[in-house]
Amino acid sequence: YQPNDLHGPSQIIDPRGFDWQDVDWRGRPWEDAVFYELHVGAFTSEGTFNAVEQHLDYLMKLGVTAVELMPVADFPGTRNWGYDGVLPFAPDSRYGAPDDLKHLVQTAHAKGLMVFLDVVYNHFGPDGNYLHAYAKDFFTERYKTPWGAAINFDGEQSRAVRDFFIHNALYWLEEYHFDGLRLDAVHAIADASQPHILVELAQAVQAGPGNQRQIHLVLENDDNAARFLKRNDAGQPQAYVAQWNDDMHHVFHTLATRENAGYYADYADRPIERLIRGLTQGFVYQGEASGYRGGEKRGEKSNHLPPTSFVNFLQNHDQIGNRALGERIGMLSSPEALCAVTAILLLSPMPPLLFMGQEWACDQPFPFFCDFEGELADKVKEGRRQEFAALPEFKNPATRDRIPDPGAVETYKSAILSWKQLKIKPHDEWLKFHRHLLGVRHREITPRLRGVQAAGTGSHIYPPTGLCVHWQLGDGARLSIVANLGADVIQDIGQPDGDPLFMTKGVQLSELASGLMPSWSVACFLEK
Repeated sequence: YQPNDLHGPSQIIDPRGFDWQDVDWRGRPWEDAVFYELHVGAFTSEGTFNAVEQHLDYLMKLGVTAVELMPVADFPGTRNWGYDGVLPFAPDSRYGAPDDLKHLVQTAHAKGLMVFLDVVYNHFGPDGNYLHAYAKDFFTERYKTPWGAAINFDGEQSRAVRDFFIHNALYWLEEYHFDGLRLDAVHAIADASQPHILVELAQAVQAGPGNQRQIHLVLENDDNAARFLKRNDAGQPQAYVAQWNDDMHHVFHTLATRENAGYYADYADRPIERLIRGLTQGFVYQGEASGYRGGEKRGEKSNHLPPTSFVNFLQNHDQIGNRALGERIGMLSSPEALCAVTAILLLSPMPPLLFMGQEWACDQPFPFFCDFEGELADKVKEGRRQEFAALPEFKNPATRDRIPDPGAVETYKSAILSWKQLKIKPHDEWLKFHRHLLGVRHREITPRLRGVQAAGTGSHIYPPTGLCVHWQLGDGARLSIVANLGADVIQDIGQPDGDPLFMTKGVQLSELASGLMPSWSVACFLEK
């Protein structure tokens, strides 16, 4: 623990000093997962673990079952996304003491909530990383990352490096009682040895805390490497239970906003087909060439994996903050489009993830922010603006000046949630909408997800913007979603069998039975 930030003296924390009261907690099944990603420093005006704890009842009422904290490992200064951490075992003192974090987890467990932590094992931040001075074998020049020196997971002296990160994962799960970890950008973890560090880490977790309670490991992997998501003969994950599915975000976003620049170009043609593939097979790119990547093939076959192997979302920290101005999807799409894609997200079998404030259609940005000093701060500011220079709207240097300075305290303050919005229309109506959908999910869908398999999915397209997708759930019931994701009425859509669970405003059963589906509409059915 670094009470005076990362350049100050360290304080040793006795793990026996906290009186845990959650010894009977055994976790929750993966099928229960509804994630809520938050940044501790921006979730409330206080920006502390204690302040997050005060909002757990709100999250329960919303329908969340898993709180996911963005990285908390010690970073330089008082504000940071968390991906510039340099002391992976030390919770940042800006958020509170280690016991405050433990109390947050303990209180969440008492309320039936899981807590996940985002961890960064692909690089160390640029400020305060003293490992280069006394442990050079941690790093290698044989590989590169976009953020700093690559970690040595397979070269000489790599055994100690591998153990360091394995022990870090165990540390958070054992000493802080987290229910799972989200491993950041593992495509930037290079390891040519066997077993791969990701596999060895997962095995250590399974043999340790995972042998005592339900622990869930989740990946972010831009390579769409399905091999890390394999199931055994009993249908249980051999290593990682799921991956964040960026493909689904991109196709949702393209449909709702019609944006087609950058990586959205890979999803702009035949978006309905791509959406169906993601809903029925997981990854949209399963080895096909990516135009955005210059024809490079991306992904592995995923159609054999159950739908619960993919965490879907409309927003997360990356997809908002990686935009030049940090806008959320609600600022880029119509309310009708946002309503439709939200319904599909929350009523599909895949575990959904909400980003803080999404449930009330928060219109505040979430820009990238940090607290570097001097030359490093200047480089980050300029690098951020050059990153977007290729986009048409930012080719002019004058327009790039609109891009927020990551190091400015005002940039950070703009991201802090304003909870006052909850009492203002239409934000209060959006909150009710999300609560209703998650209520339907928990009552009718979640209890049927255990044992769900890849087999039993099907789909139909109603050109140009209509679709119907169905899944056979673990109890044999059939869940169907029919949607029109366009501005024109569809005249020949087919009504699924079963009882209606949900319909967006404007959908009438009598009209749907005759093939009529209004613009930007969704209906969900369950056949038992």
